[in-house]
Amino acid sequence: MTAMTRSTALSAEHEELRATVEAFAREEVAPVIGDLYERGEFPYDIVAKMGRMGLFGLPFPEEHGGMGGDYFALCLALEELARVDSSVAITLEAGVSLGAMPIHRFGSEEQKKTWLPRLCSGEALGAFGLTEPGGGSDAGATRTTARLEGGEWVVNGSKCFITNSGTDITALVTVTAVTGERPDGRPEISAILIPSGTPGFTVGKKYSKVGWNASDTRELAFDDVRVPEANLVGERGRGYAQFLRILDEGRIAIAALSVGLAQGCVDESLRYAAEREAFGSAIGGYQAIQFKIAEMEARTHTARLAYYDAAARMLAGEPFKKEAAIAKLVASNAAMDNSRDATQVFGGYGFMNEYPVGRFYRDAKILEIGEGTSEVQKMLIARELGLPA
Repeated sequence: MTAMTRSTALSAEHEELRATVEAFAREEVAPVIGDLYERGEFPYDIVAKMGRMGLFGLPFPEEHGGMGGDYFALCLALEELARVDSSVAITLEAGVSLGAMPIHRFGSEEQKKTWLPRLCSGEALGAFGLTEPGGGSDAGATRTTARLEGGEWVVNGSKCFITNSGTDITALVTVTAVTGERPDGRPEISAILIPSGTPGFTVGKKYSKVGWNASDTRELAFDDVRVPEANLVGERGRGYAQFLRILDEGRIAIAALSVGLAQGCVDESLRYAAEREAFGSAIGGYQAIQFKIAEMEARTHTARLAYYDAAARMLAGEPFKKEAAIAKLVASNAAMDNSRDATQVFGGYGFMNEYPVGRFYRDAKILEIGEGTSEVQKMLIARELGLPA
């Protein structure tokens, strides 16, 4: 969808932001990201530029160093970045919705004053430690523990697949941990902020991943890690409920990122179909290619409408859990399907790393897994429809 037709659905301010990020992705990210991706290098220069643009502070108030925008603005930025590269997009998404948002939503005023200005500027990154090696989708089965001892939390356990957790500018990770037992016998789960470099806090080596190779993903270990009691984020025992809220919002952001990848597949396929000739004419003139690209565009358009709707409901203060799950499910499916079809349009060249569609294909699969698998989204939708848990 062109910028002109898309702008009709956006306010002037949102369209200006979208166009600015689109130009940044095309001019600053596209020329360098391929090499960084293949070398598995974190894009520090790009992140610094995004910080200066204010992208990390988009949905946060100016009093805490933010831009005073809204969550939809973040989603628009993520879509435009992911049209070019998902490693850069997920670095922004995780830094904002997982790293800074828990502090903004649930943190004390002191925590906000201490951490949000640095996180909003992009000078520092935050991470969110939820997933554990034996947990996966069963986040309620948290085994990491934290006990109060002499006015300090003593944290023990491990987390896995944590984005932005081991870069040179990572400043903190907020982890979920069992801090006691509820009256009904279930574990009491709380969220605790742990600054980078705290003794006993070990960051593992970078994973060798199928995709998102220019982003940072690691395993974390906590061995008698001590932090002040004041590092509790939100209310004790509300960590599980807090992260459910964070994940609901994050699913809209991941849907936006997925739409960007799906749109990037359309962009690249249109360009290639006009240039590539077979049997004496451009392949874009063959109905088989036309139909494939038409289906790709239809998927992208539908997924975009889904995340727009979920974001609008969220910003209006309306229930949005079901709509966020629908958006994430539909958009991640679109990204996966479009990346496969775009690779097919490119034929043998689609299997070569010099073309972006190969990178898109590698990046798409995680979108059906991260921040809630497709199966979890279906479960959430069913429950919201009133079907039994």
